[in-house]
Amino acid sequence: MSRLDLHLHTTHSDGSCTPTEVVNMAHRAAVTALAITDHDITTGIAEAIAVGQQCGIEIIPGVEISSLAGSSEVHILGYFLDWQDFDLLERLKTLRDARHRRNPQIIERLQTLGIGITYDEVRSLAGTDSIGRPHIARVLMDKRVVASAKEAFDRFLAEGKPAYVPRELPSPAEAIRWIKAARGLAVLAHPTWVRVAEQPLIDLVRQLKADGLDGVEVYYSTHAARQTREYLSLAQQLGLLVTGGSDFHGLTKPDIEVGIGKGTLHIPTSLLPKMKDAAGRL
Repeated sequence: MSRLDLHLHTTHSDGSCTPTEVVNMAHRAAVTALAITDHDITTGIAEAIAVGQQCGIEIIPGVEISSLAGSSEVHILGYFLDWQDFDLLERLKTLRDARHRRNPQIIERLQTLGIGITYDEVRSLAGTDSIGRPHIARVLMDKRVVASAKEAFDRFLAEGKPAYVPRELPSPAEAIRWIKAARGLAVLAHPTWVRVAEQPLIDLVRQLKADGLDGVEVYYSTHAARQTREYLSLAQQLGLLVTGGSDFHGLTKPDIEVGIGKGTLHIPTSLLPKMKDAAGRL
């Protein structure tokens, strides 16, 4: 049975596996098409394409952009975009620069809690320009301050915890514009994460559609069957594309595997031709 996985992260952002390793895992999982969607960076795509050509896996250029709606983070996935577009690369760089301003503040807060950690250690472990809280969590794991990335977030890094620092983020409409300007499809990632108290999800998605949103990530590793049905109905009601992905990261989400999520994820391969048609790639 062939599989599809349209949401994966590599060492070029906060994943723990290289693009080569991710593509090889996808091959073993019978994935025939996947999208590399690293946070705020596209540098892992070239390697993935090269390896994908060797093992017969279609690589869809992608990216994941965090945005802010009210007080809630809203993640927008970009697919089939021109991942070497100059304007897109410059815009993504502004997000990475914001991370570099934020991360030392998180480190300082951890230090005031008596935790021996430096930003140089985090940068060394990350090995990428797209550095975020998952990298800090991995250093805390290495130092045995915490046993897992989840514990790191629950105790220190999540919103409302002692080391949390807010991010400088674009609006969802702006993130969508960046993707559309690079000739890509814009898709709302993991809608179960969206917590905008000011309005129901359907109202937010309706507004995002007016801003240019093309689809909704209906199939996702942690969506319960009830949520999958709800988001499928939402996409159909608003005339949006349906997509899906595992959100594979590796060490920071060890229970999620490429292609199958937590073991039961199945993304219909029939979704891909509709996406290609909308992106003008057929």
